Amino acid sequence: MAAALAAATAGDYETALSIWEPLARAGNARAQNNIGACFVDGLGVEQDLDLARRWLELSAEGGDPVGRRNLATLFFKGDGVKQDYARAADLYRAASEDGDGPAQDMLSWMLLEGEVVHPDPTEARRWALAAADQGIASSMTRLGMIAHNALGMERDAVEAARWWRKGAEAGDADGQAMLGAAYHLGAGVPRDRIAAFAWLVRARTGHSALADRFFDAVRATLTPEEESAALRRAAIPLGELP
Repeated sequence: MAAALAAATAGDYETALSIWEPLARAGNARAQNNIGACFVDGLGVEQDLDLARRWLELSAEGGDPVGRRNLATLFFKGDGVKQDYARAADLYRAASEDGDGPAQDMLSWMLLEGEVVHPDPTEARRWALAAADQGIASSMTRLGMIAHNALGMERDAVEAARWWRKGAEAGDADGQAMLGAAYHLGAGVPRDRIAAFAWLVRARTGHSALADRFFDAVRATLTPEEESAALRRAAIPLGELP
């Protein structure tokens, strides 16, 4: 498996698949997942979503959490299968209970949005915390949203800003946008126009739509010197403002 992973990392999927296939046919659930994932994305093979589903179902039945998460994604998106949010949620939950961070993040989102499963902010927060503990930046940002919007807990602006900072520093563009907004409004952090604009610039560079609501308003409050200071803090060269 280590040799196959090294080959795949180097882009040599033909070699990786030649190692995974006999392991997968012998019942190795992670190898079955890896083959399924290759068929999903057309890596070393022609894309074939039906074969992807078959391999991922074997992996999921074999108890591999990554296989369950990848199979869940097929059902969530309706890729090669009839779209089935309930089946996706069940698979994400199974993978989450086995400790898969990306599955925990997705299950948290589904439970919070409430458009595809019954909303449960308390459970959404629990799974977001689990994913955040594994370094999933989007869950850190979501925890900030939960605290900000009083979803299953009392509103806590300081807690919201704390989580947005964690998400922002971990590279989540929406977390950067919300931290910038917090500095602009003085919500949970001291009001700081330069910090606000620096984080909003990073968020816009990362294509967060959330930054657009505040970007021009914050920029209008800055002197040219302050704007330059914010760009330096955001590590954006002058003249390359997004």
